[in-house]
Amino acid sequence: MNILILPILIPTLSAIACLFLRNRIQAQKMVSVVGLLSVLLISCAILWKVHEGSILVLTVGEWAAPYGIVLVSDILSAIMLVVSNLIGCAVLIYAFDEISEGEQKRFFFPLYHFLMMGVNGSFLTGDLFNLYVWFEVMLMSSFVLLALGRKRDQLEGSIKYVSLNLFASILFLAGVGILYGKLGTLNMADIASKLGNLEDSSLINSSAILFLAAFGIKAGLFPFFFWLPASYHTPSVSISALFAGLLTKVGVYALMRTFTLFFVQDISFTHNLLLILAAATMVTGVLGAAAQFEMRRILSFHIISQIGYMILGLALFTPLALAGAIFYLAHHIIVKTNLFLISGAVIRYLGTDHLAKTGGLYRHAPWLAVLFFIPAFSLGGIPPLSGFWAKFSLVKAGLQEHELWVVAIALLVGILTLFSMTKLWAEVFWKRLPNQDKDKESEPKLGSVPRGMILPIAVLAIFTVIIGLCSQPFFVVAERAAEQLLDPTSYISAVLNGGNS
Repeated sequence: MNILILPILIPTLSAIACLFLRNRIQAQKMVSVVGLLSVLLISCAILWKVHEGSILVLTVGEWAAPYGIVLVSDILSAIMLVVSNLIGCAVLIYAFDEISEGEQKRFFFPLYHFLMMGVNGSFLTGDLFNLYVWFEVMLMSSFVLLALGRKRDQLEGSIKYVSLNLFASILFLAGVGILYGKLGTLNMADIASKLGNLEDSSLINSSAILFLAAFGIKAGLFPFFFWLPASYHTPSVSISALFAGLLTKVGVYALMRTFTLFFVQDISFTHNLLLILAAATMVTGVLGAAAQFEMRRILSFHIISQIGYMILGLALFTPLALAGAIFYLAHHIIVKTNLFLISGAVIRYLGTDHLAKTGGLYRHAPWLAVLFFIPAFSLGGIPPLSGFWAKFSLVKAGLQEHELWVVAIALLVGILTLFSMTKLWAEVFWKRLPNQDKDKESEPKLGSVPRGMILPIAVLAIFTVIIGLCSQPFFVVAERAAEQLLDPTSYISAVLNGGNS
């Protein structure tokens, strides 16, 4: 059996098993842990294989490309698989104690696995129509997960979420149809091969704009981001953490794949447009965060601003810029997920994440203050944490390309991001609790955080430190992924020849 089928097959089987075990929550937990840990180990094996120089290809049913369904993994796909399934494992363990028993009984575990199946399928597919299918699998699963608590704000947020994402799906399907009408194929490698011989690049720009709009909505790119802060703060913390870490990054991955593989005929148009959108995304996201006073709302807006940095690397379209964008993408998935998980611990302690009602956790939960400090100031770009190296590489790439205006914006947004993280530190951890009498010596009554919620937070914080202190080997892998994106010859050859390259 080809190893590429397993990241899709195992979540499918796990979801089916959890459906049969609907009334046995403990058994569902066991199946879920075993399934996701297995996929994480398999993802690491895939990364090891592709890093050795091979591009792995699976032609389903022995139907060769471009006619059959193709699964393919290069270094970028493998990186996304590893990081995504690491997050999937961490959030799952956190959810055991954070998600209510009622929500767990409402098919939480099957939906979780179907969502991970869609995420993994999106990273592995070599066909545009199947990318659309995997997007719809994610959309259906995530819509139900958003509304799982049945609260009014959750239902409202889920309607906004699904409405805008359905519109994105329509744009995506329209783009796929138009591209098929022009080229007669939907296999991404075959599209790249045919477009390489196209003389009139203007014929393809209309499709590029449709794909940009569709993936831009899913990624939270300016001006399509407004659904994100309206919905990500409404569900249970575990669900919002998973969404914050993964779902927008699938949109970013799709932009990286399509705008390096086949929308490269008119870079002066497409990538300059991406550069402008990246700058606008950074600015609007960080300004939106500055206007918020709830922890998860602030973090939701920062998702938007950080997406701008990733698209900046794609827009600059140099080896260093793309490597920086890939490094930033992996770093941000870990850091942003962890910050949402920490917001859940804050809610457990204080009963709220509204900054006016929080405070005092530096004294009463110093371990949480330390665990918050690591991802928060990594997001702000403080050395030697991973966020510093990610931003440093993008700023350096911008300077090399003499794009001084966007470098200035990136640096300013970095300063404002650090300001937001400092505000969170001061309001949640440093200041005295608002209802605590200064003259009283008695301790305020706080909630408690189960160990099962602490463990994933600590593990992700450790990964953030490791990536920062040992950034060189991680960045080398990102550089190799960038090289493959800039020269897709081996990708095209491997897929169209039905084997490794």
